[in-house]
Amino acid sequence: MQATDTQDTIHQDAEVLASWLHFGLAEGVGRITSAALVRRFGTPRAAREALLALPPALPGTEAETDAAGGIGCALSTGQLRSLCAAPGADVRALAERTLEWAAQPGNRLMALDDPLYPPLLRQIVDPPLLLYIKGNAALLRGQCFAIVGSRNASMQGKLNAEHFGQCLSDAGLTIVSGLARGIDAGAHRGGLRGRGSSVAVIGTGADRIYPRANEALAHELAEQGCIISEFPLGTPPCAWQFPVRNRIISGLSRGVLVVEAATASGSLVTANAALEQNRDVFAIPGSIHATLSRGCHRLLRDGAVLVETIDDVLHGLGLSQPPRETMLINELERAADVLLDVLSFDPLTADALASHLRLDVAATQASLLALELAGLIERLPGGLFRRLHR
Repeated sequence: MQATDTQDTIHQDAEVLASWLHFGLAEGVGRITSAALVRRFGTPRAAREALLALPPALPGTEAETDAAGGIGCALSTGQLRSLCAAPGADVRALAERTLEWAAQPGNRLMALDDPLYPPLLRQIVDPPLLLYIKGNAALLRGQCFAIVGSRNASMQGKLNAEHFGQCLSDAGLTIVSGLARGIDAGAHRGGLRGRGSSVAVIGTGADRIYPRANEALAHELAEQGCIISEFPLGTPPCAWQFPVRNRIISGLSRGVLVVEAATASGSLVTANAALEQNRDVFAIPGSIHATLSRGCHRLLRDGAVLVETIDDVLHGLGLSQPPRETMLINELERAADVLLDVLSFDPLTADALASHLRLDVAATQASLLALELAGLIERLPGGLFRRLHR
């Protein structure tokens, strides 16, 4: 029985997967063209069959389509040759390796024709034909919001990214960023601490971690959030790939918040992609003397929403702040988790714990009470607390 290009066979049939890989890697064919052909015909295999059925083009001309229903775009003879060729041995071998990777727990492939493909991302002019996913793929279909900024961020910038990431995550948004140092890393950490989690869009193959400094964060994202890439497995870091992946960061998201950025910055590439995709752009202002504020100020001059508080973002998106009670419960739950991790089987006072973790004493006592009621710790005479064996 001949295989068909469906979300099932792409995980089972190396020939089907090879056709998707071939279309994405075809020499001289851009992302917009390959996506347009797949949208027109449904799958790369169907598009290739339609291209093979075209009448030969005259020498020196392009193979164009009539308005009644041809291929939907103009292709050069070189592009036609690339797209009509059968997948080579290297692409077939890559398909086999990719199927092995996708069979591992937590890994998934998603093609543009998959009904679970992220709906906002599908709408952009050049969506990835294939997504390589590690972690919770369901996050990609939720309400996502991007937070981006400088790799060489200030300490305040990192704190701002973490704070906004956590607050917006608690408001129900999934925080999207690029796993870079600085602002990206802070945004991911904040997003993971909130209830909405976080998604990292990387500029290498999904089997690689870059930068190595964020290896622990990447593992946490794979376990509690999601990591995605459009690049084939084994793709190493290369400078041109990161601006390309930025369109996915904005494409997944309802809006983009730029925390800190210089005037020549990848964050501004993401903001410009967001504008082209009809997404909202937000920016945090800074000192007129700070280099990392100039990119944000340029965005603000061009009409970005000025952000001072979480309400500025939520209002701009047409959302409301979660009830204070919900946010307080989330804070208490996070504090309780931290306390349980730190609290040993040797007794400690609430004041000592609060001082060690730099937490509010009242919040620490409330968290200790919750842990005591849950049977995880016990209260001893003299205001001491001790963790119980489980």
